[in-house]
Amino acid sequence: MELNKEDNVSLPPPMAPIPMAPPPATRPPTFRPQNGGEKSSESDSESEDEHYEISEESRQVRERREKALKDMQIKRRAAALAVPTNDKAVRDRLRRLGQPITLFGEQEMERRARLAQHMARLDIDGQLDKLLRAHEEDIAPPKEEVDDEILEYPFFTEGPKELREARIEISKFSIKRAAVRIQRAKRRRDDPDEDMDAETKWALKHAKGMVLDCSNFGDDRPLTGCSFSRDGKILATCSLSGVTKLWEMPQVTNKISVLKDHKERATDVVFSPVDDCLATASADRTAKLWKTDGTLVQTFEGHLDRLARVAFHPSGKYLGTTSFDKTWRLWDVNTGAELLLQEGHSRSVYGIAFQQDGALAASSGLDSLARVWDLRTGRSILVFQGHIKPVLSVNFSPNGYHLASGGEDNQCRIWDLRMRKSLYIIPAHANLVSQVKYEPQEGYFLATASYDMKVNIWSGRDFSLVKSLAGHESKVASLDIAADTSCIATVSHDRTIKLWTSSSNEEDQSGDMDIDL
Repeated sequence: MELNKEDNVSLPPPMAPIPMAPPPATRPPTFRPQNGGEKSSESDSESEDEHYEISEESRQVRERREKALKDMQIKRRAAALAVPTNDKAVRDRLRRLGQPITLFGEQEMERRARLAQHMARLDIDGQLDKLLRAHEEDIAPPKEEVDDEILEYPFFTEGPKELREARIEISKFSIKRAAVRIQRAKRRRDDPDEDMDAETKWALKHAKGMVLDCSNFGDDRPLTGCSFSRDGKILATCSLSGVTKLWEMPQVTNKISVLKDHKERATDVVFSPVDDCLATASADRTAKLWKTDGTLVQTFEGHLDRLARVAFHPSGKYLGTTSFDKTWRLWDVNTGAELLLQEGHSRSVYGIAFQQDGALAASSGLDSLARVWDLRTGRSILVFQGHIKPVLSVNFSPNGYHLASGGEDNQCRIWDLRMRKSLYIIPAHANLVSQVKYEPQEGYFLATASYDMKVNIWSGRDFSLVKSLAGHESKVASLDIAADTSCIATVSHDRTIKLWTSSSNEEDQSGDMDIDL
């Protein structure tokens, strides 16, 4: 029935299909309408906010990444910026930028790094060029003044006027002494009448004949140092009691005077090479200058710890002292003024010696080093490494270019200043070497004192053992050789003074060899 009805209904003529509108497609993210105004942009942003929500965790991660990126940019920029290296210039730049010139406990490198960081931040913010241009054009000194300002900061520490005058005096003194020594060495080499081998043999024979001549108690406490006067008529000894005593030679039985002023133990004593004055060192941090009649002339104060050794410059005008404050110092004998405070050792300084020309000084310390200093310039010209334990004593040979050192490694080392290295190693003792001394005229032999209770004499030519002096019952603390090499004095912790003379003296007097000294 329905089909029939549909057949009877008149249908309209067929028409072309109407195109259907495509479904609304999402707009590509790169497409932006050129017109449409604010309403469309606001609707777009609202739709984006509705569809893309950022969690709190993601936002924090993004902030951390941005902060890290910014810090990296600041560091890179800081490394590329020209930051002053002079500390005064760094302070001035910080002041110009309105920053504190220093912070509590801040070091120079930390201050410079802080300036670099601040300049990098200003540069990133676009303010660096403006600030620096505004301040540097008004405040920066002219180029000539900048050059003068640089000269105000030399690489060395400027010493007092007295030190400069002392260096000039030492230079004049050493040039004359060196010229005489070299001229004499050339004459001895070229003169056919000079027989150096014969003289050396005679000196070693004399040393080999050394025997104990006399012995006497020097104090109630252990003795620590001894020294002959320049004419050999007086022997000075010091002890742990702080007292220094002067004894009449050749028998140490008559006391000439007793020097009492140190508040603690005396550690060393030495006579002046030009007069009858003597100097003492003590654990009370002072050194003192005395006359032989017991009169106190000068007190040298300045060290921050106890003193170890003391030595006179060959001119007699200056005194060197070593201390456990890691320095050695040079003093003016006449005025008592401190001319030089010399650092350089990493541990306590113990031994000190002056070259006979007067140009060089040697120091040794508990850092196992021996250093050679040029007194005319103040420079450390040589550093001798080889000892494996503290070096307690150094002494120059009269030839001017050999240096002997002894220490707690039981060795005595001979160093050649010309070759800048160790010339010979002497396995000297069974215990530490407390003192090393060359024979003062020609260096034909050298003597070493040790805590093994012996004093050994070694040839200055081949460093063979010539004689071993045994007699002390405790540690031998110090020794000295008379100027004419006729006697060796030793002092020990057994509180005794012992004098050693050659048994061949009487034999040699009849046929004495004429040695040019």
